[in-house]
Amino acid sequence: MTRAVGSLKIDRSKKTLRELTLEKMRAAILDEYFKAGERLVERTLCDELGVSRTIVREVLRHLETEGLVESLPNHGPVVATIDTDTTRQIYEIRALLEGHAAAACARRADAQVVARLGATIMLIEAAFATGDHAAVLAETGRFYELMFAAGGETVAWGIAQSLNARINRLRAITIATPGRGVTAVAEMHKLLAAIRAGDAPAAQEAAEAHVRSVAEIVMRLLQPADEAPAASPRVRAA
Repeated sequence: MTRAVGSLKIDRSKKTLRELTLEKMRAAILDEYFKAGERLVERTLCDELGVSRTIVREVLRHLETEGLVESLPNHGPVVATIDTDTTRQIYEIRALLEGHAAAACARRADAQVVARLGATIMLIEAAFATGDHAAVLAETGRFYELMFAAGGETVAWGIAQSLNARINRLRAITIATPGRGVTAVAEMHKLLAAIRAGDAPAAQEAAEAHVRSVAEIVMRLLQPADEAPAASPRVRAA
């Protein structure tokens, strides 16, 4: 597969080089520049990213803690595959955390919080309309961060953050499906309406229903891949 030369080169003018490399690699996996099961060869990554092997190793180790990379015997690091069992567990945890946070937010949110949540949904809708999936991911993350914070659920947010990379990888799958923008925005407006009304049970149900909706999409898309014969990871030249 031919890659555009310099497409992953790092802008050294901001943040640390390690942070920039981590962000670039994480985005490349979420955007499927690197495919599930693809081998990540250090020497090749050094050339593509324009950074040292030490930084590449540190970044790969970090991505492994996030669940985006896994080390296979006799293969080394590869992009982690997305299997149905892990996906099911992630969505079950999401439903518990987000449902609880939504209820807490409904009990405590004031008009200012509601307005900020509403403004964020508008940004999500605009990003869907222009096909800016990176913006959809970013604004969706901000929506939930605000919801958890407004509900005082800082510990729950920390747990959610530990799954953030894998959650965003799954979100990247769902937001690309036809018509998802309209449905997702409608679901989030329903959640916001319950928060605005101070209806904790309705907010919890709306949040959990939203998670169930996206879980069904992903599980449906993953099922054929699970049933098909396993393919060997594509090996990039060392």
